[in-house]
Amino acid sequence: MTNETKQKVREFYDEIGWQQEEDGLYQNARYEDLRPVSREYIHKTRLRVMNGLISTGKLILDAGSGPVQYEEYKVYSQGYEKRVCLDISIQALREARERIGDHGLFVVGDLANLPFKQESFDGAVSMHAIHHLALPEHPRAYAEIHRVLVTGRTAAIVNGWHDPFLSRIAEPLIGLMRKLSGRSTKKKKEWLNEEDATGTFVRKMTPEWLKREIGSQMKIEIKPWRSVSTRILRWFVRPFGGRAFLKFVFWLEGVFPKFFAENGQYPLIVIKK
Repeated sequence: MTNETKQKVREFYDEIGWQQEEDGLYQNARYEDLRPVSREYIHKTRLRVMNGLISTGKLILDAGSGPVQYEEYKVYSQGYEKRVCLDISIQALREARERIGDHGLFVVGDLANLPFKQESFDGAVSMHAIHHLALPEHPRAYAEIHRVLVTGRTAAIVNGWHDPFLSRIAEPLIGLMRKLSGRSTKKKKEWLNEEDATGTFVRKMTPEWLKREIGSQMKIEIKPWRSVSTRILRWFVRPFGGRAFLKFVFWLEGVFPKFFAENGQYPLIVIKK
């Protein structure tokens, strides 16, 4: 089942996810809030990855690189000689080569079985990639990233929590807003699982699972990356007053990092070797 799942993920991104549409964006960008009102907040949260990285070195691994989709993603490797992009999707790597050129090295591979020697990289990033593995393989992916890191260096990993607290409290309000606006009831979208063979596979974790399964095996720190999901942004952040509200949210995430890291949608998980 695991190999079948990976094949489905590969096919999705080769054929759909990393294909550019008429507006020049990747199809996968529809999962992001690209409205002007959210732009500053989104930009600043993407740069938070640098809070988990040592900014200079020889090689940095981008594990599950995709096409290095957004401009801020390029910043992560600007202090490194080379960015090694590893992805299961050939289409992703073609696009990444177009975007970063000679700064990159491009490898087709599996996050849970990295084809690199121990202590090969001075840094590593992984953006929204490990959740495309079946949950039993998540520890293997973290262990592999830890294995290829040079001692004393760090990796920065962004993935989403399963059913986080802030999303749970927002859902009844979203349901009420849908009802008042006359729109039909729509459940929060959950992608492919082992019993549902449609869509693209995502399996998220909880803070408790991460601390138990990963934190017991290596030194990790959980920091806030972005506590507000795309769904919440689209429903609650309006053009009037939205920028000011998100500036306040970003400030709160910095003042109360533990709460927002563990109860918001997306944590920044820092591995320290």
